[in-house]
Amino acid sequence: MSGPDGGSALLEAVEVSVRYGGVAALSEVSFTVQEGEVVGLIGPNGAGKTTCIDALTGFQPLHGGHVRFAGRVLDGVAPHQRARLGFVRTFQSLDLFDDLTVRENLVVAATTPTWRSTLTDALWPKRQRHDAVDDAIDLVGLGPLADRRPAELSNGERHQVSLGRALVARPRLLLLDEPAAGLDPAESAALGDLLRSLPARGVSVLLVDHDMALVMGVCDRLHVLDFGRLIASGPPAAVRADPAVVTAYLGAQPDQAHQDHADQDHADQDHASSPDHATATDPAPSAGEESS
Repeated sequence: MSGPDGGSALLEAVEVSVRYGGVAALSEVSFTVQEGEVVGLIGPNGAGKTTCIDALTGFQPLHGGHVRFAGRVLDGVAPHQRARLGFVRTFQSLDLFDDLTVRENLVVAATTPTWRSTLTDALWPKRQRHDAVDDAIDLVGLGPLADRRPAELSNGERHQVSLGRALVARPRLLLLDEPAAGLDPAESAALGDLLRSLPARGVSVLLVDHDMALVMGVCDRLHVLDFGRLIASGPPAAVRADPAVVTAYLGAQPDQAHQDHADQDHADQDHASSPDHATATDPAPSAGEESS
């Protein structure tokens, strides 16, 4: 599958399907993420967005279709092996180590131990690992928080730690699941600035979030899910105007919603102008008028 400009894609979801018993959570979903893109995956609650990320990253087995990363088919590749390929995700729950400092949380994330690496690290410590931690701390702005524990941090700061922990692995593709959840407008804007800077650092992004101002502001393209099916793909402005997307979010076609609103306005005007419609400012009838 090629990307929108005809080149080969970094990430390819090819007719991905997931079922839970008799329920189809994803039905033949296909889309791409190009190298150097920030792409949004959006949809109403229950559309299948997190299931899709779980399927792409190997946490949920597929019942149909394939996932390719950098041209490699990932069938049977475990989540930790995908992460080592540069295919890294975050989680809604954050799951930080509250008994470790912020820096130590990032050091743990930078570590992929084997018996051989454990032995060699004990004899020849790898400075590169600490460089990656320092780079992530600087990039995300965690310097003042580096020696504090997550329990001492605000919700927004905890989200920063989660993002830094993902970036310390120096991924080629970062999948973000609700990174703006609970952030205030200033924190969300700062997150948007950071996400827009990542492609220049060699990190492409697939973003799942309900903050539409963030998604519309940072994404090059959007893919829209509804009831486990892909209903639209394209630039944000085109997706925003797509009738299928409006229906998924609002439950009515744009023209019908506009007509319903106009009909209600006319009904309100007719009701207000009716002789039987008295308001608090209408004069009370005189005694003579009442007896006539």
